Formats: sequence, C-alpha cells, structure tokens
Amino acid sequence: MLLNWTVMILYNYFSAMFVGPGYVPLGWTPEKSQDCMYLQYCKVCQAYKAPRSHHCRKCNRCVMKMDHHCPWINNCCGYQNHASFTLFLLLAPLGCIHASFIFIMTMYTQLYNRISFGWSSVKIDMSAAKRDPRPIIPFGLSAFAASLFALGLALGTTIAVGMLFIIQMKVILTNKTSIESWIEEKAKDRIQYYQTGETFIFPYDMGSKWKNFRQVFTWSGIPEGDGLDWPVRDGCHQYSLTIEQLKQKADKRVRSVRYRAIEDYSGVCCPVTKGVKTFFTTPCTEEPRIALSKGDLILATRGLKHWMYGEKILISAADGGIRERGWFPRNCVEKYQYDSETDQPVDGEKKIK
Repeated sequence: MLLNWTVMILYNYFSAMFVGPGYVPLGWTPEKSQDCMYLQYCKVCQAYKAPRSHHCRKCNRCVMKMDHHCPWINNCCGYQNHASFTLFLLLAPLGCIHASFIFIMTMYTQLYNRISFGWSSVKIDMSAAKRDPRPIIPFGLSAFAASLFALGLALGTTIAVGMLFIIQMKVILTNKTSIESWIEEKAKDRIQYYQTGETFIFPYDMGSKWKNFRQVFTWSGIPEGDGLDWPVRDGCHQYSLTIEQLKQKADKRVRSVRYRAIEDYSGVCCPVTKGVKTFFTTPCTEEPRIALSKGDLILATRGLKHWMYGEKILISAADGGIRERGWFPRNCVEKYQYDSETDQPVDGEKKIK
C-alpha cells in the first residue's frame, strides 16, 4: 500500500510539474476582430488575454485558466494540470495518514514490550524488548526519536496539504479558480460601492457540481475544451468575466492616488533603514518591490499601514511602456499635490484635493 501511495503521489506530482498549465499562444487574437474590445492586451506576450487566462510573472507567459503559481511544482496550476495537481493534494494526505497509522502502532507495540510496572513507578527500558518476537528492525532510542519526528511530519503534511485540497475542491465544484473567486468578490464590492444596481453572475458555473467537476476531471485525463473557449451558463455572455475585469481595472485607476517619493528606496524585501515597524510588517507575498529614487511619481492602488502597492509613472519614452509595479514603504512617499491646472492625472487617476 505504501508503494502504491508513493507511485500515485509522484506520478501526479511530476505530471503537474512537467505537463504544465497550458499557455495562450503568442500573438493570439479572437476569431472575430470586434471581440478584441472585450479583452485585455498583454504587452509581454504581444497577444490578447483569452477568457480565464492571466499573465504569470514567474512563468512570463499568459496561462490558460490560471489558478495560481505553485512554488512546490515550480509551475503554474491551470487548464492542463489542474486535475493532476488536485489529485496530488488528495493522495499526499491519504498516504501520510497511512504512514502515521504505521508509526503510531509501531511505537505503541515497541514501547508496550519495554514497559516494566513496579509498585511505585513505571520504567521503560529501550535497550531490549521484554517479550518475543523481537522486531525485524532494532527499535532503540534513536529509532523512537526518528519515528516520532516522522510522525510529526506526516501529521503536519496531512493538515496543511489537506486544507489546500479542500480549498481547491471548493473552487472546482463551482467551476472557478482562486483568481476568479477573487474577481467575483471584487465585482460585488464594486457594485455595492457605486450602487449601480447590476447583478454579476459568474458565467462558467454550469449549475451542477457534477458538471463542474467534469470540467476538470475526465476519464481520459485530458480536460474538456481547448483552454481558449469555454461553455457559459444561460443568460451570460462569452466575455462576461473579461468585461467585469475591464470595469475593475478602470475603477482601480479612477480610485488610485498619485504619490511622490521623498526618500530613496533600494527595493529590498525588509529594509532596515526605514524603521522597525516597516521592517517587521513587510508584506508576506511574492509580489515584487519597486526601487524608488527621490522625486519619482507612483500611482498607488492599495496599501497596508506601513506599506503601499502601486505602479511607477514612467516619464521617459525609452521605457517602452514596460510597467514597474510592486510594494514600497509608506514613509518613503507623500501625496503629490498638483502645481497647476494644467497638471492632469494620468490614465484616469483621481485628482487629490
């Protein structure tokens, strides 16, 4: 059984790693040119982002039906490997539960055979067993410590990976990804903030958990569709989700605030010279930091108490339109006040008064 668990776990692990999520072809455009107005354009891949696809900074490609970038498989979890990745998350805890049972029973039986009960004390002799048969593998103090350590690893893996499996199954049974769940939450916040009276319906939920399950898990192991075109529920548009993404992107620009750097910042993860609070409250995320020079302009879109996230406003045309986005310390910037009526906001940002 342990060999079976090991083979199945490694097979799905390496399948998720080497098969990959599937990438949007470079230079991809929709069949109908008028559909381009509903899609975002990726300057890195020089292509439109197909529905449900997102650009991954680590893979440097637009990933089809991207869920997240997983450092443990050094790849993205997406359209082609979502099933293998989820099966790995299921089989790893099951194998660890089996291993934990073996460790517990081994330590119980070996300790029981070494216990001596006296009138006033209970002694454990790890040198030898009091009863036959003797174990095939000698079980001394070092073996007990190793078994206890392995049991802790097995139980820890069961809890941690098991929680990830539950999270993945929740999004799969609604035919979503982790990113799409986040987009849906932001859609509700946007509608509530502006009181538009809209109703956002997630277009890819087939209305049945079994049908949603079959979108990822098939008998052939090959997911349904081509990763570019997706079936939608009745009453929804093929580009309902991408249209909502464009609205959220425009809303983020409108609600952003322009800041000016008043101190230099090298872009390190935990800056020592920017204060103790800034050092210990660095964002726990893989998102990058951006280096700042005094006088740089930044368009901030979100922030924490001591950190902010935004995009550096590049003035030079030689930059080629490449955006620099990331986190930076809040105490390195100040709100930028417009000097004249001719100093207009950039890309729809709101003007600070």
